[in-house]
Amino acid sequence: MATWLQSKWRYLFMFLGVQLVVMALLSREGYHKRVSYFIRIFRKPETTALGTSGAGSPHVRNHTGSDVYANLSLLTKAHGRGEDMPYCPKTSPLIGGPIHVSFPSGLTLAQVARKNPLVVLGGRYRPPDCEARHRTAIIIPHRNREHHLKFFLYYLHPFLQRQQLNYGIYVIHQAGNYTFNRAKLMNVGFREAMREEDWDCLFFHDVDLIPEDDRNTYMCDANPKHAAIAMDKFGYKLPYKMYFGGVSALSPLHYLKMNGFPNNYWGWGGEDDDIGVRVSLGGMFISRPSVKVGRYKMIKHKLDKGNDVNPRRFNMLAKTRQTWKLDGMNTVEYEVLSREHFPLYTNITVHIGTEAGLHAMAPSPKIPAKAPAKPPVKAPTKPPAKLQQEQKQNQPMNH
Repeated sequence: MATWLQSKWRYLFMFLGVQLVVMALLSREGYHKRVSYFIRIFRKPETTALGTSGAGSPHVRNHTGSDVYANLSLLTKAHGRGEDMPYCPKTSPLIGGPIHVSFPSGLTLAQVARKNPLVVLGGRYRPPDCEARHRTAIIIPHRNREHHLKFFLYYLHPFLQRQQLNYGIYVIHQAGNYTFNRAKLMNVGFREAMREEDWDCLFFHDVDLIPEDDRNTYMCDANPKHAAIAMDKFGYKLPYKMYFGGVSALSPLHYLKMNGFPNNYWGWGGEDDDIGVRVSLGGMFISRPSVKVGRYKMIKHKLDKGNDVNPRRFNMLAKTRQTWKLDGMNTVEYEVLSREHFPLYTNITVHIGTEAGLHAMAPSPKIPAKAPAKPPVKAPTKPPAKLQQEQKQNQPMNH
């Protein structure tokens, strides 16, 4: 009997020893992460109030990142900006890293404006207590995306302020209902933004992408930069090596070296890859932040009307080497219909024509193609007198 008990205990201790070894091995393969995951399921979310913003909303810290307004509550308007204003630090002390991004219902532009009291007419900002080292313009190709624009402005304004940038936000709105042309709108944005300010960097930004880490700095590199390297819709991975879509940054010199963007990509797809090829043809390389830093969350939406898939995109891409010097900034044609300086952004509405040209009318689907087209009505090239007077009263500050 005693021998049987000793044998039983021996096997029990051996079993426990094996269990300890297995647990140790699992620990090396992420055991603690798995345990933490299950603990978080049953734990109530913890929030820590960090203060209030100008609008009185509490700053909440979340395990996925901090509130984007958390570091800005101490900023106040400067009493005067003399010539002896010190330069901002090379690395902004306001940068906090990961940002919690969500899309609550009921957000209004008025609420966004109240939370950004230092942003002036036209969506312009510069640090109140130091001279910015970088001047960045944000160019947004746009049509029928007002709902997305509210969230974009809510997050991007404080995001850029945390980086102590001198910046301006330009929404380039395509007039009419003809097929959308994202790349041509960005060419328009480049030209119109540079007419207002000598920007040293331009970010070409989709309105439905929200940055999730303010260490992803909105300033240009020595080569064209692809900032949106890790989007949630791609599992926070780069979909392919030459991808240049979503958010990209170029200096004026970069832009002119590659002759800007193509004007002939009507509809969805192809233009990003064409731009990536142009970078190489211009003798440059694509730089990127790390996957950990270049993270973006996309605002979910249905397929846009008037932005159907471009069936010719692959044939056009195959000819980029022959066409890039013949189609771009040196050939872009458009007409500015209005330029409006709103509290949070500058809206530039433009007529960019159709595939047939700037003034050619696209045939209506209800009329036979051989039916005579009505003569085009030339769009006004100057804003209304009332808007001209408003612009004179609200001229952007010299930066």
